[in-house]
Amino acid sequence: MTYLLALDQGTSSSRSIVFDARGRIVAQAQQELPQIFPRPGWVEHDPMEIWRGQLATARQALASAGLKASDIRALGITNQRETTVLWNRKTGQPVHHAIVWQDRRAEAACAVLRAQGHEALIQSRTGLLIDAYFSGTKLKWLLDHVPGAREQAERGELAFGTIDSWLIWQLTGGAVHATDVSNASRSMLFNVRTNQWDSDLLDLLGIPPSLLPEVKPSSAHYGVVRPELLGQAMAIGGVAGDQQSALFGQACFKSGMAKNTYGTGCFLLMHTGSQFQLSSNGLLTTSAAQATLQTEFALEGSVFVGGAVVQWLRDGLHAIRGSAEVEALAQSVPDSGGVMMVPAFTGLGAPYWKPEARGTITGLSRGTTVAHVARAALESIAYQSAALLLAMSRDAVAAGAAPVAELRVDGGACVNDLLMQFQADLLGIPVIRPVVTETTALGAAWLAGLSSGVYRSTDELAGLWQAERTFVPTLSAERAAGLMAQWEHAVRQTVLE
Repeated sequence: MTYLLALDQGTSSSRSIVFDARGRIVAQAQQELPQIFPRPGWVEHDPMEIWRGQLATARQALASAGLKASDIRALGITNQRETTVLWNRKTGQPVHHAIVWQDRRAEAACAVLRAQGHEALIQSRTGLLIDAYFSGTKLKWLLDHVPGAREQAERGELAFGTIDSWLIWQLTGGAVHATDVSNASRSMLFNVRTNQWDSDLLDLLGIPPSLLPEVKPSSAHYGVVRPELLGQAMAIGGVAGDQQSALFGQACFKSGMAKNTYGTGCFLLMHTGSQFQLSSNGLLTTSAAQATLQTEFALEGSVFVGGAVVQWLRDGLHAIRGSAEVEALAQSVPDSGGVMMVPAFTGLGAPYWKPEARGTITGLSRGTTVAHVARAALESIAYQSAALLLAMSRDAVAAGAAPVAELRVDGGACVNDLLMQFQADLLGIPVIRPVVTETTALGAAWLAGLSSGVYRSTDELAGLWQAERTFVPTLSAERAAGLMAQWEHAVRQTVLE
């Protein structure tokens, strides 16, 4: 048998999964990742904790599978995107905690860029809107605020990377400083039309080019894991940011195919082929995971708080003891009783882009129970995702393509049948859950398998993808539109005029 190992480093946990050549899970291991909140709106991770946890899960997954490193054809990496690490090239030690993608501290720098009128330039080259979400302004903050960092960077002593680059550096003992096009495309420093770092944007943000990793296709040779780490040298053959990796793992290889990942946040991507297309509806244009140097793009919308709203019910409100309880609690009432929750804890992402928005719960009455709030929290995930898909379909139609005809789903919350049915009801199209819902890790494994000769083509991979359940809409189009109108009204109440 041929096996592939995927390292899936996410916002709330580090996981490693062993797949066989047919894309079936053989073994997996997971460790929770502690979150650090130094002040409101700031979110950090300890990069060394990420590295230790990821290495430990890789070892555990191999042991659980009863396999040795020599049984693994190649290793793939997928990662939380935009989370920014700055480290010393000589010691391999970070100079500061990683700044997580959810972190808003770079908003002041973004406001300056907007005021200076740079939005059109940045969007035309990167496909991105100016926002603190992306790693470029996070890196600028580190250079401006960590004592001595800018001077060290100017001397070529520091390295910047997103989590993929950080893990590659550690796995190869500092021999390789690289990233892939999908992660680079989330930096606000990368020209997605040419697949190169953009010197004008580096100058604009004051980023020394010596900090930057080499950019490769998502399916490529990224060096070799040090033998002492896993027992034998192992090729690193695939790298992609988690959402592009999930699009790949969902076999969405053709223009018009779309997937939504329900994780800490929700991320909806639609493949748009080789043509660069800007959104008129508040979405981002991003590089898709690429097996060659040929550019491939996707439209993307991000929900900052998806499954994290369930964590908040557990840890903030103490309404549930464990995340698994939420579906039964929500199903104990027939609907949300008029309650609407908009979990804009760190602002609203696409298609609204309201960084100043804050979470609200509206429609409370004397009869409201914790079950209604739990149901409203679950439904908020579907409402936010529906707003994204409707915007995406408008862009598709404007470009002369058909609206999205079906939605493939993955991520931790997609196992929630109540949520998936409500999603189909709001959208009015089938929602399809695959047999393997760990499609983020599967995408990384497939990318590694392509570069190492396990697979011949994406057509072969498309033949391996299988549906587990299809959720068909049960609401009328009028009822769904009415619910979306109520949602949009609730969104308007998240910003104090």
